[in-house]
Amino acid sequence: MSVGAEPLLSRRSAIALLIALAVCFAASVIGGALTRPNLEWYATLTKPSFAPPNAVFPIVWPILYAMMAVAAWLVWRSGGDAGDKKTALVWFGIQLVINVLWSFAFFWMQSPSFGFGVIMVLLVAIVIAIVLFDRLSRPAALLLLPYLLWVCFATGLNFMIWVLNSGIDFSQAPS
Repeated sequence: MSVGAEPLLSRRSAIALLIALAVCFAASVIGGALTRPNLEWYATLTKPSFAPPNAVFPIVWPILYAMMAVAAWLVWRSGGDAGDKKTALVWFGIQLVINVLWSFAFFWMQSPSFGFGVIMVLLVAIVIAIVLFDRLSRPAALLLLPYLLWVCFATGLNFMIWVLNSGIDFSQAPS
């Protein structure tokens, strides 16, 4: 059943935005708690030349989480079908959980290979969320694109860290 869009300045809309921000930043806090104790391990890894300095991550991620929260809020307040909104927001939640799982896999488990497997699943979940968001709110879908691009970059970085630290010589072609 389609319902009208939630008024932008309603109390209910403001509470929904605060909830979206809280959920996204809770994922950030949990991911950070899994990451921080393992930064010394990360410092020992061989990284590709395109790896950004560590100072970049605490700047980029809060911006992305804020954009993600606004995107989820825009979908919530859209005038679309309630079932479609629920499906889109469930997929949004799934990708948030997978995002945290990546921090667990890569940093907590200190496993670039496990992290790579998780981040590949994360990419799929983000794309699904974007497609579902686009059906309800083009601005919401567009707000997730920088996140998708950053995770694509992170996927390449994760893969190269795995390769550079695996001890396997990928430059040798099999005979």
